[in-house]
Formats: sequence, structure tokens, C-alpha cells
Amino acid sequence: MKWNGNDIETYLKEKQFIDTAVVPLLPIAIGSEMKQAASQGEFIELLSLHLERQFKGRLLLFPAFTYLNTLEDHQKMDMLQNWEVKLKESGFSHIFYLTSDISWREQDKTEGKLIWIPSVPLEHMEEQYKHSILEDQVKQLINIIVQQWQTIK
Repeated sequence: MKWNGNDIETYLKEKQFIDTAVVPLLPIAIGSEMKQAASQGEFIELLSLHLERQFKGRLLLFPAFTYLNTLEDHQKMDMLQNWEVKLKESGFSHIFYLTSDISWREQDKTEGKLIWIPSVPLEHMEEQYKHSILEDQVKQLINIIVQQWQTIK
């Protein structure tokens, strides 16, 4: 389910069956790193949408958690932990964060599952190749998510 009026209406009715939140983590950069941040964002957003299609009705894809890449790591972590508290309070027992920003790997202190995926630049690729790469990545994500679902907390 996506973050739109129709899907959220369904979510509110079927909340007891939707226990998984997916939150893309996207850096915002101004200046010389802007293109790299935009490419990472494009990749993670497309990947998130492909993943949502596979698990529609079981997970809710939240809007991206965006942050300036100039923030200190502890500032980003504090903000994300606030999101995490609210998600848990709302009944999400599985929380997945998707990112291509390597800084999260070095400082992951969330209770949710951080999934770091190296970004693939898609801007010059033909649609069929984009789709193929995204599908391959989604297959790997499916395995990770299903494995987490089977883990008893």
C-alpha cells in the first residue's frame, strides 16, 4: 500500500493485517553532490515502488525520510528514531529502511531493519534494463523481508 488517500483508507480498515512499514531514506544534497543524491533517490524510490507491488496488502510504503546530507549522523538518527517510535506505537511490528546512503550502515541504531543497497545509476538506461535490474534487486529484498517475518520477536 502506498501513501495516498485510497490506500490509506484501505489501510485504516485492514490495519490488523498490515504489520510492515517500509521507509526509504534519501539524502538531499545541494551543490556538487546533488546529482549523486538525486540518482540514489531515484533508484531507492523506484525500488520501493516495485517492492510495494509485490507485497500490496501486507506492507505500507511511507513517503521518503529525507534529510540534508550535511546533518551530523546523530541528528539524522534522532529524527529517524522519532519516526520509529510512532510507527511502533501504530502497530507496525516490522520496519524496513531502504537506502543507498552508506553513512547509515556505519551508524544504524534503529530497531528496524536497515537495508543498504548500492545505487545503480538509471538515468541513461533503457526501460527494459531498468526494469530487469529493479526486479533482480526486489527478489533479494523479498528474501530479506520474508526471513524477517519468520523471525519471532
